[in-house]
Amino acid sequence: MSSSLILRTEALDKSYPGVHALDHVDFDLYEGEVHVLLGENGAGKSTFMKIISGSLPKDSGRIFLRGQEVDIVSPQHARELGIGMVYQELSVIPGLSVGENIFLGRLPKRKPFGTVDWSEARSQAKRLLDDLGVDIDPGERVGNLGIGEQQLTEIAKTLSMKARVVLLDEPSSALSDEERERLFTIMRGLQEKGVAIIYVSHRLVEIPQVAQRVTVLRDGVKIGTLLVDEADEATLIRMMVGRELGEQYPKERIERGRELLRVQGLTVKGVLNGLNLSLHEGEILGIFGVLGAGRTDFARALFGVDPIDSGEVFLDGRKVEISSPSEAIDLGLGYVTEDRKDGLVPRLAIPANITLASLKKMTRLGFLKHDEERASAEKYVEELDIHTPRLSQMVEFLSGGNQQKVALAKWLCSQAKILILDEPTRGIDVGAKVEVFRLMNDLAKQGVGIIMISSELPEVLAMADRILVMADGSFVAEYEGGQASGEDLMRDAVAG
Repeated sequence: MSSSLILRTEALDKSYPGVHALDHVDFDLYEGEVHVLLGENGAGKSTFMKIISGSLPKDSGRIFLRGQEVDIVSPQHARELGIGMVYQELSVIPGLSVGENIFLGRLPKRKPFGTVDWSEARSQAKRLLDDLGVDIDPGERVGNLGIGEQQLTEIAKTLSMKARVVLLDEPSSALSDEERERLFTIMRGLQEKGVAIIYVSHRLVEIPQVAQRVTVLRDGVKIGTLLVDEADEATLIRMMVGRELGEQYPKERIERGRELLRVQGLTVKGVLNGLNLSLHEGEILGIFGVLGAGRTDFARALFGVDPIDSGEVFLDGRKVEISSPSEAIDLGLGYVTEDRKDGLVPRLAIPANITLASLKKMTRLGFLKHDEERASAEKYVEELDIHTPRLSQMVEFLSGGNQQKVALAKWLCSQAKILILDEPTRGIDVGAKVEVFRLMNDLAKQGVGIIMISSELPEVLAMADRILVMADGSFVAEYEGGQASGEDLMRDAVAG
């Protein structure tokens, strides 16, 4: 690690109404270093990163860059200082192309007239994507890409700015194992050029692969900084949560009941190929596959978001047509999307989000029953231990883990009998993951059938009663729980 200090904070402090998000945090970063910032949801990691990137003002404290004190007033100012940021919540513009997103506000111009040089923009974007090892067409509309490819587009955008300090907030959360390794290779190349990286991740297994040091925050307070050789998983978890966590995958064995769902020959031309699936009461059915396998496409088709070309769906033995999400909800289905923002309205308060899928029950003569809405929200905030300073808090100000709990509460409130959970633990900390897994057990015991879509091998192997492996729009293998290894699943997913 280089001995040249590039970034230092002293007593960095930030408060929101009812929340002390950062409590006088000291931090330092050296050239060529990857420094992991770790903590549970709500620990203050994203607040710290937003202050350094200029998107959030500090209340007090000092920031030094290459020994000089700076007051970072905007993201543009941060970029001028050589600081680039990739946010956990993607900031791409879906209606623009990949190249337009990469060079947003900085598109190359033709001289002397100043018109956009689209050929050069495409060429530069292609070179950046090639350097990332990503096969994405620069002219492709970003809204047509999967969330993992959108994440890689964000990373390419940041690298295009030639930043000397790169802030990565959960950059690998939507990536496959292969893409994560590609990202780590890119990070190592940046380190060799002296670029310093602050890396936020909930994936403890990544730390020894990428980092030199780890700093842990808890409730806005810096708990400590360790060299990576000192940072074993048990120590880090204890620092993060202030206690021993216990079992990370608290799976309970529950006897399967009657068949709730049967899918036969579900086809979306060019995307999904004659999929067959069954789901029983009390069953957690895992669907594993790498990015682009078609897992989210299947979820969207089953829930009526995207139209199917052929196939049949049976609920409780009765053939049904699901042509819209509202019909799916009426039939007792719920869908927690891969990107939780798609299932929530961030600028609405917690009660309004929890009752989004239950408005028919919450209205009388077209008027919302506010007392009933509030009572329902209070119930699920308590049951799911949603941390919030007040019930009326807007969801956008909750931590990622608490937003995920609100997304789950929405479907508990709707009393869904079939739950589709697409990457249910994406971007949440180890403590919140355990709570989600326990909630899945509780729902299964109540007879709910759960389809758990995940790219995380350990949680699929630990939590699923049965596992389907998906590749190229098809189910290519099926295993009973406990009959497959991680190598089996990955081999099937890659080989198809």
